[in-house]
Amino acid sequence: MGKGWAGAALGVGLWLVPGLAAAADPAAPRALPGFADWSGGYVGLQGSAGASFGALGFGPTAIGGRAIPAFRTGDSTGRSDRGRESTTAVGGVFGGWNWQRGPWLAGIEADLSAANLKRPVGSAALGFGFETADPVFDVIRAKTDGYGMLRGRLGYSFDRALVYATFGLAGATTRILATYPDLAGGPAASARSTQTQAGFTLGAGIQYAITDQLALGLDYRYIDLGSTGRFDLGAVPGPAGGPVSTRATFVSNQMLARLSWYPGGLRLPPEADEAAPHDPDTALGDRFSLHGQTTFVNQGVPGFRSPYRGEQSLLPHQAQATTTATLFLGLKLWEGTELYYNPEFSQGFGLSRTLGVAGFVNGEAQKAGAPFPKLRSNRYFVRQTFGLGGETEDVPDGPNQVATRRDVERITVVAGKFALGDFFDGNAYAHDPRVDFMNWSLWGASAWDFPANLPGFTQGVFVEYNRREFAIRAAYTQVPKEPSSDVLDPRVFERAGAVVELETRHTLPVLDQPGRVRFGAFTNVGNTANYRDVVALTQGGVFADINDAVQATRRPRRKSGLYVNLEQALRDDIGLFARASVNDGRSESLSFTDIDASLSGGVSIKGAAWDRPFDTVGLGATMNAISRSHRDYFATGGLGLLIGDGRLNYAPERAFEAYYALNLTKFVTVTLDYQFVSNPAYNQDRGPAHFFGTRLHADF
Repeated sequence: MGKGWAGAALGVGLWLVPGLAAAADPAAPRALPGFADWSGGYVGLQGSAGASFGALGFGPTAIGGRAIPAFRTGDSTGRSDRGRESTTAVGGVFGGWNWQRGPWLAGIEADLSAANLKRPVGSAALGFGFETADPVFDVIRAKTDGYGMLRGRLGYSFDRALVYATFGLAGATTRILATYPDLAGGPAASARSTQTQAGFTLGAGIQYAITDQLALGLDYRYIDLGSTGRFDLGAVPGPAGGPVSTRATFVSNQMLARLSWYPGGLRLPPEADEAAPHDPDTALGDRFSLHGQTTFVNQGVPGFRSPYRGEQSLLPHQAQATTTATLFLGLKLWEGTELYYNPEFSQGFGLSRTLGVAGFVNGEAQKAGAPFPKLRSNRYFVRQTFGLGGETEDVPDGPNQVATRRDVERITVVAGKFALGDFFDGNAYAHDPRVDFMNWSLWGASAWDFPANLPGFTQGVFVEYNRREFAIRAAYTQVPKEPSSDVLDPRVFERAGAVVELETRHTLPVLDQPGRVRFGAFTNVGNTANYRDVVALTQGGVFADINDAVQATRRPRRKSGLYVNLEQALRDDIGLFARASVNDGRSESLSFTDIDASLSGGVSIKGAAWDRPFDTVGLGATMNAISRSHRDYFATGGLGLLIGDGRLNYAPERAFEAYYALNLTKFVTVTLDYQFVSNPAYNQDRGPAHFFGTRLHADF
């Protein structure tokens, strides 16, 4: 027993200090086939805008020795005060050293960063901020401008990627600033106090080698700086005032994009032979599928005309970011039957908490946003395929697709949890906000209020009949219990959603290029209010607030509509797309957004003409509208799923989007995105607004 433990300890020691093992065998190779060797030193830059979220808590606070109630804290999304919004830019430098044995890695890293918080409301990133309308304090806020960390790393390398966990120490200099009036009516006073704090950090990350010296990555860290000592904040003037003191606690969640430079070079695995045929006798490729993706979006909006603000208005001068990471697991149970499961982490918020624009500008922004990584089981379903004979086709391994051979003419049945966009309203040029257009009205038929929980998923049954020339598909799914609810209604025989789509496939005779047209019809029954009824009740004085009328009059109601979707290749590297959708506009939407009619279209161009065949340029435009009763509802102060300025000077909402997706490697794409929105939330009194974004996407 003793010798066994001694051997195990020696093995662990050699793994943690791989240099000793390498010294014992100077002929050992630096890397094994199939994964990169990250050994050696590295330095780099890191940063994000709006991707860091913090929490600030004030402890016992006293004025002149008298305790006052604890302050209510907010978060960096502005939930505690919709009148202001925070913008946090975090950036800095880092450096470290890795030791690697086989695919396993150990390392140590140090970094220094700065945070710049503007117009804070709540707390953000290690630029924590706080404001309160307390009768004593006009403003009290806390923030940190700079911080540092020393962390250990444990990781695993596969292909050109490295996934890792981190742990270590963090420190920062924190400041609390306060201004308060003279309680006797004199001039306001102000004070500030500064302290240095130390705490701990935990995190995880992924990085991908784009060359033998450069790597792009995402790094998440949770930072807890603990509780401060006592902050002395001067004195409140006047006879009722006196010396002020308080304590504060700080925690933060950060997501940073990183560019790493390895001056000694990386040993990279050989490129896979994409031309190698699929071997149906290989058990792993025939039975199991494993893929993953991560997408990081930074987006900001500068100032624009905003004469008034409602509870769900778009706010100027802000930046936010979102991150998702998904694992696609697939298993062929037996011939024709497959099981899939997709756990997904998500973090972050869209601009203004994913509010203020009906055709929202970030397709990765969920209404279930969180300042910390939240894990959900977004998909789990069984797919049964019934081949009907005749011509067959090979389907390569991919996300939620085990490599297989199937009949072209077939019936497919899916049961479980999925997104309706997985099967309906597809488009080769505008349907995936992780790689193409990000505006909600460009990647989807936005007047289709497709049933979904807050992240966009539902449960139900999907059936498709496919032939070479066409496909017809339908689904019957759960709807939310009420608008913007994360809970799906179990009463599927009373309240549910149904959609039917016909897809036709053709080839343009002149251009000899393929195209598809999809025609869809949908109907949902959910617990909603009627716009005309709640406006009449409010204007008649039955309810003082139209939103109270909404809550009081919700009952099962039907919403129906249509959409049409065109994709057409003009050349191998140029394609057009267009969509039109409409619904009846009589009652509240349940799941998607506040649009009753939408028209969109654009062009997608591959970069073959400038010797970048895997790059993509996208140009698209959209116009959204709402019904007359829906306009009256917003004009009376109603709140929708995403919008509600408190009043409305109506005009259709129009948007334009342009992006350039730069393909760095087979698995990594960086996108620059610009959007222009006039009349956001259908309001001529607001905007126009310009949105600037970057997107980092990696998959394997």
